[in-house]
Amino acid sequence: MSPQAFSDLVLNWFKQNGRKNLPWQIKVSPYKVWVSEIMLQQTQVITVIPYFKRFMKRFPDVQTLANSSLDEVLHYWTGLGYYARARNLYKTAKIITKEYQGNFPLSLNEIMSLPGIGRSTAGAILSLSYDKCFPILDGNVKRVLTRYHGIKGWPGEKKIENKLWSLAELYTPRKLTKQYTQAIMDLGATVCTRRKPDCDICPLTLTCFAREMGKQHDFPEKKPTAVIPKRDTVFAIMENNNGEILLEQRPSSGIWGGLWCFPEFSSHLRIEEMIKRKYGFNIKQQKEYKPIKHAFTHFHLTIRPIHIKIRIYKDKDYDTKVLKWIHPKTNPNLGLPAPVLSMLIDLNNTKRAVLNES
Repeated sequence: MSPQAFSDLVLNWFKQNGRKNLPWQIKVSPYKVWVSEIMLQQTQVITVIPYFKRFMKRFPDVQTLANSSLDEVLHYWTGLGYYARARNLYKTAKIITKEYQGNFPLSLNEIMSLPGIGRSTAGAILSLSYDKCFPILDGNVKRVLTRYHGIKGWPGEKKIENKLWSLAELYTPRKLTKQYTQAIMDLGATVCTRRKPDCDICPLTLTCFAREMGKQHDFPEKKPTAVIPKRDTVFAIMENNNGEILLEQRPSSGIWGGLWCFPEFSSHLRIEEMIKRKYGFNIKQQKEYKPIKHAFTHFHLTIRPIHIKIRIYKDKDYDTKVLKWIHPKTNPNLGLPAPVLSMLIDLNNTKRAVLNES
């Protein structure tokens, strides 16, 4: 099949079946496309939509985002995970506002030089916002192309990725690029899906290698499996006499970088001594909760929460840049890891239940 015939089939399918009312498709702008593309990395559309709407309401343009605080940006990102994406959004907003007067650059290389923006995201911004002829290669497009051509190997391997980029360039038409870009993404997201591809309604079904061979689930090939390491940590949920909980801001790099978390310890052993030495607290009472499992991309974490009621015996201001007392029932407007937010909600619900019983 010729590249023109391929793109025509995809475009004709899109006219009848494509998604045209997603929030970022209404009054399209480079800013909306950029934010949506970053949110959609590793995250499904149905999950992203409410986050995107809330984010746009608070940060309607790149200048508003640049003028906000990182804490607030992370707060609005809480629950989406992969928080480096939010930190890079914030960095890029600052750069665009300062160096480009609030306007996205029109050069592929300039856009790719911005934090957190790779070739596919840059291509999406240019094609969907400006209708410029640049291909994209997100997970959906990779799936369509590997199945259609029967490409063996993991798409993350450089040799395979280069081959897919060549095909993406070949099929992206010079005219109607914007529509084609959205169409090929939609085809992968709604028809050529990971688990249950609906080949009977696919416009490419007659010439698709995977369909012809009955090997749809063999493509794309999975990343070679590796043993996922396991880690343990202890979260100290320290509560003062006012019912407030201590949060500590994590370093900007690493897991949950820049987010606010319960103070963390490697073990519950000698925790009294460590808390007294580091924070100046005496422990009045402590209770261990059921461990919580949390999966990251590269390892699995077991969190062992300990609820500790403390007595402050040092005259010290703890509401510093990296330590804050917050009440579980308030919205602290801070970036919180999902497990921390969940534990704060559970803690508040427990307190309410106790009050209702008394």
